[in-house]
Amino acid sequence: MTTSDSPENKIKKSKVERIKEASLGLRGNIAAELADPTTDCVPDETTKLLKFHGTYQQDDRDLRKSRRKEGLGKAYSFMVRNRIPGGKITAAQFLGELDIADELGNGTIRITTRQSIQLHGVVKDNLWGVIHRINEIKLSTQSACGDVTRNVCCCPAPLRQNGLRDQLQQLADEIAVHVRPKTGAYHEIWIKDRETGEREQVVGPPPEAEPDPIYGKAYLPRKFKIGLALCDDNCIDVYDNDLGLLGIAEGDRLVGFNVLVGGGMGTTPSKANCFPALAKRLAFIKPEHLLPIITAVIMVQRDFGNRADRSQARLKYTIHDMGLAAFKEKVESYLSEAESICGVPDGTLPRPLPDPHSDDVTAHNDHLGWHEQGDGKWFLGLPIENGRVKDDGNLRLKSAFRVLFAGHVSNARLTTDQNILLCDLEQGQRSTIEHILAEHGVDTIDNISNARRFSFACPALPTCGLAVTESERALPGIIDELETELSQLGLAKEQFTIRMTGCPNGCARPYNAELGLVGRSVDGKSGEGRYTVFLGGSLLGTRMNEVFKDQVPRSEIVPTLRPVLVHFHQNREADESFGDFCHRIGMEALGKLSPSSP
Repeated sequence: MTTSDSPENKIKKSKVERIKEASLGLRGNIAAELADPTTDCVPDETTKLLKFHGTYQQDDRDLRKSRRKEGLGKAYSFMVRNRIPGGKITAAQFLGELDIADELGNGTIRITTRQSIQLHGVVKDNLWGVIHRINEIKLSTQSACGDVTRNVCCCPAPLRQNGLRDQLQQLADEIAVHVRPKTGAYHEIWIKDRETGEREQVVGPPPEAEPDPIYGKAYLPRKFKIGLALCDDNCIDVYDNDLGLLGIAEGDRLVGFNVLVGGGMGTTPSKANCFPALAKRLAFIKPEHLLPIITAVIMVQRDFGNRADRSQARLKYTIHDMGLAAFKEKVESYLSEAESICGVPDGTLPRPLPDPHSDDVTAHNDHLGWHEQGDGKWFLGLPIENGRVKDDGNLRLKSAFRVLFAGHVSNARLTTDQNILLCDLEQGQRSTIEHILAEHGVDTIDNISNARRFSFACPALPTCGLAVTESERALPGIIDELETELSQLGLAKEQFTIRMTGCPNGCARPYNAELGLVGRSVDGKSGEGRYTVFLGGSLLGTRMNEVFKDQVPRSEIVPTLRPVLVHFHQNREADESFGDFCHRIGMEALGKLSPSSP
């Protein structure tokens, strides 16, 4: 096997690597090609660079066949993703996102699994306007996609009793600024001269790309995700990140972080050397040492990550090839340079790095429902099915948010479960807010099942180019069926995570869920999607699940699960969760259960 630091890996480079190196700091031909009126799309090379600016070129796959019959090409559009560290958003910003979606997108926004917002259906002529307007409301799309550090996540709950979560939020902001690429390309391309009102670059491109001491000329081999959590509240799935920072508290004092490395959900089932993974425990560091250790880890991945094969380019593969002990030594060898970049004296961090603290994840909280903040105010966590904000029949969620953010709610937080927390509410507002929600057909957690509460899906079809099967559009119906089954078995109050994706790339984190559904193929005759069913992950997010059944038709998912649910109901141990039960019994034994089990 070619290892990350082998001579072969240093010589061979994928097409994307060559595009990045020649892009002049991610500029390429983006500005000229967006201004070209003769086409509704951009070339493949430019799509690779646009990701760094927060947008993916897509097409409506529902229309492909009909357009082919009409002799037409694909119906191209763009998805635009925000970078919102920790999911903090003001009322004005949320309303601005809704306005942009209505005027320049498809009329909906989508809360993502990394605490940000996506807009869909943006045609090429509107792309510049969308990204520019997002910046006008003091948000950004820079580095929301691409081979750099993505949106930095942390616990969104404004619980201020001990100040720990406020510290996480502050650190998330500091980290996001620190790891943002240094190139001026984003500013040049997406900002216009306010005096003339003309779309133009504020300054011309430099003769050479700006130096970037963290990312270098070609940035990272693949995307890189950072998240911060607390041991007693792993609401962000900290072990799923390339770099997880698990806060260790003593009373009301944050004493440091366990540094977790190498998490990642994507995989390619046809490749034996591709796999999802939870992060490994690397070291314990003090809060003031976060930026140097983050910098060193990123730089090791920059220099030793696989640039020849993008399917092997995430940090989890670098660590797998190198070994955790060797990886730790590499990180330590980069600390002096990292300290210099961060402006701290050489030797600030201890060498060797201390072993991880014994504390680990003990609890999870989705923060839904009404909660006291600890400062005299309240927040309300609202479930949003699959993160999609729209008006649809009696459910007028978008209209409800327009009313709430126009005069009742000053700010909110987005969660990694695709939900929203309405923050800084007065106790006297509770009845008014609940009335507004009821008037618009919006359910709170009191009105939905636990199965629906703890479920979410990726967008998949019709816009995602990687999707094999349905996901967002399929999961609500599956939950309908599952609710009936759980109710009949007396398990309606059971809590377990259900996550669905339309392909193996794992955007909705299906591989550590208690029940994961991953799109596998489509039946050539019926067109019905087939899924791999995974069981046995944990609610805490600290254990991978396993394959229970492969190639299960969409219509057979709940019937396939029924004997497992019956067995769980009849044979679980006291207070045993569904994921723990499946893990204890094992997939082989569960697979032998009769489909006709009572």
